[in-house]
Amino acid sequence: MPASRPTRLVVLVSGAGTNLQAVIDACADPAYGATVVAVGADRDGIEGLARAERAGIPTFVRRVGDFTSRGHWDLTLTDTVGAFEPDLIVLAGFMKLVGTPFLERFTAKVVNTHPALCPSFPGTSGPADALAYGVKVTGATLFVVDEGVDTGPIIAQTVVEVADDDDVESLHERIKTAERAMLVDSVGRIAREGMTVFGRQVRFG
Repeated sequence: MPASRPTRLVVLVSGAGTNLQAVIDACADPAYGATVVAVGADRDGIEGLARAERAGIPTFVRRVGDFTSRGHWDLTLTDTVGAFEPDLIVLAGFMKLVGTPFLERFTAKVVNTHPALCPSFPGTSGPADALAYGVKVTGATLFVVDEGVDTGPIIAQTVVEVADDDDVESLHERIKTAERAMLVDSVGRIAREGMTVFGRQVRFG
């Protein structure tokens, strides 16, 4: 059922925020059905935060090193995000794993992208691993975050062909372009139609 108000998004970033920018741009159209209510980061001075500030979106930073333990950081991040009453949390290049308290508080509300076709090539070097393996196609995956590394139920995937002359950089750039389009399309559908998770099966609506 379509939401009677825009779906509230909190986006977490660690870097340049190109995926964040794509979502912010999409949210400018009321028909998209979502609005970014806050942007958080695990480090200061990044372009992702600057993008949010230029758009007039509240920001916050929670650095792991500022806390006595990783568990304390996770609890604080959980409470900070929760204060914005999000309907959906988008990890957009967020380079930290969120913990059990976060996932329990926001069950089936946390999504992330990975630059490979899961379950292949999890971790931080997906494009390089795909190239080294010699696959002919790779791509990007949007998934519901669980406690594993890139192991959650798959929401959407997009395919990118591997060219004979690709290096890691050229392949990753094409993946990122496809990834942004997939993310924007899927977040909009979740906002407008809702999302249901049954085990490993994810359905819109």
